Amino acid sequence: MSSDTSVLARKVRGCLYGVAIGDAVGAPAEWHTPEEIRDRYGAIEGFVEPWDGPSDLGKGDGRHTDDTLMTRMLARVYLEHGDHLDPFVFAQRIVPLIADEDIWIAERGTAMRLVDRLFYPEKWLLMRLRLANADPRLGGVGNMVNCGAAMYASPVGIVNAADPVAAYREAAEVFAAHQVSYGLEAAAVMAACVAEAFRPGASAASVVATAQALAKEGTAHAIAAVLEVAREHRSWRTAIQPLRNAMRPFDGSAEDGRGDRGNRTDDWAPSRLKAIEEVPIALAMVLIADGDFEQAIFGAANYGRDNDSIASMCGAICGALHGDAVIRPEWIATVNAQNRMDLDPVAQGLTALTRTLQSRQVREAEARAAAFAAMA
Repeated sequence: MSSDTSVLARKVRGCLYGVAIGDAVGAPAEWHTPEEIRDRYGAIEGFVEPWDGPSDLGKGDGRHTDDTLMTRMLARVYLEHGDHLDPFVFAQRIVPLIADEDIWIAERGTAMRLVDRLFYPEKWLLMRLRLANADPRLGGVGNMVNCGAAMYASPVGIVNAADPVAAYREAAEVFAAHQVSYGLEAAAVMAACVAEAFRPGASAASVVATAQALAKEGTAHAIAAVLEVAREHRSWRTAIQPLRNAMRPFDGSAEDGRGDRGNRTDDWAPSRLKAIEEVPIALAMVLIADGDFEQAIFGAANYGRDNDSIASMCGAICGALHGDAVIRPEWIATVNAQNRMDLDPVAQGLTALTRTLQSRQVREAEARAAAFAAMA
């Protein structure tokens, strides 16, 4: 750990490890139903073995997935650029990291190009931004609409700590190079929620209020419907099916998680009425748990479907809310060891960068105030 023990540093560390731990807790049961999860694990309340049984490979035992891998890549983009991002810088820097360098993929047990592990909508970054040479501001056009940008939006919230509006705007601009429609909207809302979680005095209630204040169209309606149900429950154990029922009318993905992916249905197609499932459900779990790090993650993991993404979002928000003190040290040790990584230097770097950007913002605000004073 860094010698920096400030609230900011602890929140950044909590957010990043929250992503990795939530991802790793949920991953073994990804795209299974709650009933299947109960039959297999009873309840997921920590790291569990792979779905098919003990193995040194596959999702389980603390091995994270592409959610964390992409979060790590975006954090690296910020640290190497040393500033806020726009679609052009993002496109220029993210593609080489996923397409040209090997990284250890724990679930595969090998070092490989990240793009070979990514799901189709994330491979789009290579295909659209390099192979098709698209304008980065339009890079997301034509992509399958999913949570692929929202799942790694947390670093945008970190560098805009305590400024959710700025986080929303930066994410909407940057991730236009990756996603479109309600997939882009979800990324912007997720970044804003993380930024709000950094604010002193923030709470689960203020995070969901931020989401409701900023979300647009189908995403806003889905969040409102899901949170209405969430407020009726005190435990994730009773809330899973009611939450799914509330989300279903807005869900832009197929019921079975696969769907047609062709031209015969509108699954994963642009819409002003639909929403991705992961962000509303993550917010619901955070609210039901009242910001409790572990309970929010457990609720997401046992929800099934894309539960690793939901749990990683819960971990990011609750880790930023409370800082790393709410995370079991042995969980941090496990995800670092299993994934051959160390998020502490990344957390330290993002903390320093966030301070630098905030100081610059203050100076710029003071200069603008002086200019207005002169004009008055």
